[in-house]
Amino acid sequence: MDISDNGPAPFFLGVNGVQGIGKTSLVSAIARLLKQSPYNLHTVVLSIDDFYLSHNDQLQLAAVHPSNPLIQHRGQPSTHDLHLAASVLSSLRARRETRIPGYDKSAFEGQGDRIEQDRWAVVNGERQWPIDVVILEGWCLGFRALNDGQLTAFWEEAVKARDYDPGYRGRLGYNRLEDVGLVNKALNNYDAITDQLDALIHLDAEDPLHVYEWRLEQEASLRQTRGSGMTDAEVFDFINGCLFAFACFEREVLIMADYPSYELYTKQLRLGAFDGKKGKQLRLVLGRDRGVKQVTQV
Repeated sequence: MDISDNGPAPFFLGVNGVQGIGKTSLVSAIARLLKQSPYNLHTVVLSIDDFYLSHNDQLQLAAVHPSNPLIQHRGQPSTHDLHLAASVLSSLRARRETRIPGYDKSAFEGQGDRIEQDRWAVVNGERQWPIDVVILEGWCLGFRALNDGQLTAFWEEAVKARDYDPGYRGRLGYNRLEDVGLVNKALNNYDAITDQLDALIHLDAEDPLHVYEWRLEQEASLRQTRGSGMTDAEVFDFINGCLFAFACFEREVLIMADYPSYELYTKQLRLGAFDGKKGKQLRLVLGRDRGVKQVTQV
């Protein structure tokens, strides 16, 4: 059944949120609802994690930048295969037969690796209904790179806070500007993913420190169900490598413990990921129990 020339392109919904906040649970619930009557929409769920570099490619990236702690493991912008992501999303938009990649986070004792292609799911194939809705979730989905002046100003403010504010518990101030700059530069290329979205749900943590507890719970479950996963120490190292992206230096940001990527980009995301276009983004603020405390349309 050739479906590529029939019907409209699918609707692309993005879901952003810190590690462990409940992105996977939310997108599973949305997909389940959309597939049921009265909607009866054929839906596929993807994660930006599905597009992580292979284990070997990640090792090579880390070796090229041995002094940059932010990319010694998967997670940051630059550790995804954006060519693969663009190919998959473009194929879905064109309603062509598409193989959906997968990533095994338990491989290599928690370092992770992409699964073999013969295990990738196939959608829009022969005798399959065409996909109506694509749901893509990811912790950095919707982030936009800062210009050099903004990045330098934010970094300098973080360093100043590190040196003179006893209450500073962020991570940006403990990273070198050139290391943060490499990640920020790579983030420019992620616009090609964000620009595919028709709408975005932003799951925002009431207290960013919950990310540690949530991610520890995730990895403990992974070790129990799959027999391998990150240790608690590795979870802290992983989070410490990323917290600089999520908050961008309001006072609430300066009390964050780690994950430096959150520290740079969350304030901007709260204002909207779609260049001033209103009504396409929903912000849900969640408490420690992942209960919704506030809902705002952006």
